[in-house]
Amino acid sequence: MSTLLRQETIRAGDPFMARINAGQRVRLVDTEGNEAVDTFFFNAEDPRERYSAVDTVRRQRNVYLTTGTELVSNEDRTLLTIVDDTCGRHDTLGGACAAESNTVRYAHDRKFMHSCRDNFLLALLNWNEDFSKRDLGPNINFFMNVPLSADGGLRFADGISGPGKYVELVAHMDVLILISNCPQLNNPCSGFNPTPVEFLLWDA
Repeated sequence: MSTLLRQETIRAGDPFMARINAGQRVRLVDTEGNEAVDTFFFNAEDPRERYSAVDTVRRQRNVYLTTGTELVSNEDRTLLTIVDDTCGRHDTLGGACAAESNTVRYAHDRKFMHSCRDNFLLALLNWNEDFSKRDLGPNINFFMNVPLSADGGLRFADGISGPGKYVELVAHMDVLILISNCPQLNNPCSGFNPTPVEFLLWDA
């Protein structure tokens, strides 16, 4: 029987980082629904190897992530696999909100609003001061609805998740998970009202 190793509530708008060992399972729970969870992964033993959105999309020939998707690294190795998904699909094209994108997309006075990129950097530096913004790349947005139009356009739409929906992954190597529980207030990716999510980790 699986042993629950860790359970954390990630507050609305907060960063989070943890280690997941090979064979362990992690579940992210959208407790209240419609909450984007920006997520990135590193090889825990060599962080120069990290999640690659391009290689993940190329391997599965699909821009959306769901059950069965292998999350692929920039070394073309599988970091984790999504093994259960009650939401249905997740985004890996929309990227993380940042001071720059808030300014360009919305208004100059939105530049200093709380953002996922700032959260990522804060969590990385708290984990290890050797990390920097150069270590970040295109990320996963769990529970986030970013429809892709026939002409290649993207838009941030109302969420397709709901209270209690979750995504579950199993690690194929020791990895670091980096999370920003999205604080975005300028578009509906978090329902204009960021809420907490649950992080659960257990042995498979």
